[in-house]
Amino acid sequence: VQLQASGGGLVQGGGSLRLSCAASGSGFTLNSMGWHRQGSGNQRELVAAITRGGMTTYSDSAKGRFTISRDNAKNTVYLQMSDLKSEDTAVYYCETDYMFYHPTPIAGRAWGQGTLVTVSS
Repeated sequence: VQLQASGGGLVQGGGSLRLSCAASGSGFTLNSMGWHRQGSGNQRELVAAITRGGMTTYSDSAKGRFTISRDNAKNTVYLQMSDLKSEDTAVYYCETDYMFYHPTPIAGRAWGQGTLVTVSS
């Protein structure tokens, strides 16, 4: 499973961005998908996650401003970010827990390459 993230960029405070992350490959099922971020000097932290069935989890900083969604047919997860603040500046990484079933069940986690979001004040 390979993940390709896109949609990062420079935005003014209060603005919006939409991140996308598409999985490529075949023969797998994507279970949970999520977005994490790592700001300068900080540890990587979970921003939001979504199960295959659509249940979502958000960090306290993301609640009310960010929305995670997914398109299972396209193996893609999205993060709609609104009311962006300077503290949201970070590299955003997508990840997924996947399962291959053939020839034997194999579970794993894949990470995307990261996309930089910069929020100017």
